[in-house]
Amino acid sequence: MLTQTIPIAAASSGTSHDLTVHRFGRSGAGPCVYIQAALHADEIPGMICAQALRRELLAIEAAGDLSGEVVLVPVANPLGLSQQVLGQPVGRFSLGDGCNFNREFPDLGATLGPMLADRLTDDPDANLATIRAALRDALAEHKPLTPAQHLKTALLGLALSADLVLDLHCDAEAAMHLYTHTASAGTFAPLAALLGARAVLLAEVSGGDPFDEAVSRPWADIAHAFPDKPVPFGCHSITVELRGQRDVDHAMANHDAGAILDFLRHAGIIAGVPAALPEPLCRATALEASEPIIAPACGILIYRHEVGAPVEAGDIIAEIIDPLSGEATPVATQSSGVFYARSSLRFAIPGKRLGKVAGTTSKRSGRLLSP
Repeated sequence: MLTQTIPIAAASSGTSHDLTVHRFGRSGAGPCVYIQAALHADEIPGMICAQALRRELLAIEAAGDLSGEVVLVPVANPLGLSQQVLGQPVGRFSLGDGCNFNREFPDLGATLGPMLADRLTDDPDANLATIRAALRDALAEHKPLTPAQHLKTALLGLALSADLVLDLHCDAEAAMHLYTHTASAGTFAPLAALLGARAVLLAEVSGGDPFDEAVSRPWADIAHAFPDKPVPFGCHSITVELRGQRDVDHAMANHDAGAILDFLRHAGIIAGVPAALPEPLCRATALEASEPIIAPACGILIYRHEVGAPVEAGDIIAEIIDPLSGEATPVATQSSGVFYARSSLRFAIPGKRLGKVAGTTSKRSGRLLSP
């Protein structure tokens, strides 16, 4: 294992933050897998999973069973990890400017058309190398200003050369669920089965420019811009939501790390016989069909369904009880599907997102992810 430290620009004098990067296998060799944890810094399940991955990858590397390279960033957001407000961690948003740490990544694919117009050939392998070099050049032209922008640029730079990217997150309270590009559904179907995902949500553009799309969507954009050239989908990326924020223990971390490593065995990146794939617990559905459950009233929040439960359109997901009058307001879902995530707070205000149902009928458009 080779450990690298990358400094992140500070917001003020006398402060500093660093990214720690662990590299396993042959540095710079392919295939390359990039895994990062806790881009939203207060989402800890990814961190403990990364510890289990590091331990197992050390043994796999020592045995000579690793083909190519695995790059592991166990703490992807040291800026957010340092943020505390009255003793409570605040890792989703930068306190400096209010930006979401997993939104507004540079859209590199949008700038590459003129750069590639005369450089693509009829050789897909050559095009793969050409596009990766162009992506690196485009990122080098990007000029970050704030510490959060410097962090995003550094993370993107680490991931641009990867064939597979896994971004480890969690929700507030949730069943295991995944987000990926529509073109990557087949690639990650074994991972979904091994993890026991209860929802796999697909989109070509989810809105907000999150990290996983920043490394994968340029390949789709370039293929669309040059339909007469063989443009491979050079980076399949996925956001892995490791249940809820409180789901932090060794048993779950070891299970999740084992599933990820078995996925890499199925992909031929780790030697050995992979575990047999279990029957998937869900089928992939469009993110457009994911229904956000919104609070219509203020009051005490009581859930009627656990995360991971199947629901039917019209089912009462929760009720909101007015603490002054005792009046109960039912909250129903319009979709049939799986109730895969919910809030960890038990007091609602009007307009608050209470949960999400992975439905099957596409209804939404525009920005599909929560802020």
